[in-house]
Amino acid sequence: MPQPLPTGPRSGRSFATPCRRRRPTPIRSTCHQSRRWALWLEEPPGHCVVACDGARVLGSAKMGPNRPAAGAHIGTASFMVDSNARGAGIGRQLADFVIAWHRERGYLGIQFNAVVETNSSAVHLWQDRGFEIIGTVPGAFRSPTHGDVGLHIMFLDLRQE
Repeated sequence: MPQPLPTGPRSGRSFATPCRRRRPTPIRSTCHQSRRWALWLEEPPGHCVVACDGARVLGSAKMGPNRPAAGAHIGTASFMVDSNARGAGIGRQLADFVIAWHRERGYLGIQFNAVVETNSSAVHLWQDRGFEIIGTVPGAFRSPTHGDVGLHIMFLDLRQE
């Protein structure tokens, strides 16, 4: 099960492998290690967890309110899974943790603002967990392999069981 993230870059955990993944990532692999942590960690009320095998980081999720103030009742999250750990259920474990975390804190829903439409495993995972595609921004993501592709906005209504 995912664990709370230890304190930042001095924890000894590396972002190198998750950031060299084959699928698009919002954090550039050329970004300095300490900057990666700064971009990834969430301030309260947000939260960040890692899934590990010993000292090896298999994946990570960060979660919290989608927007401040009047939008804080809807949550959001971002995920990274090590390319060498794909297919082992790490993303599913992180997904289940994130959904439970939002439910336990009384969020009314979870909104993902940018799921790359060509990332079929992520789209399938979220649909399997009850998320719906509520819109797609055409050509909003520059994929190095597919060119300009759409970004799905996905939503899970937590008021429904």
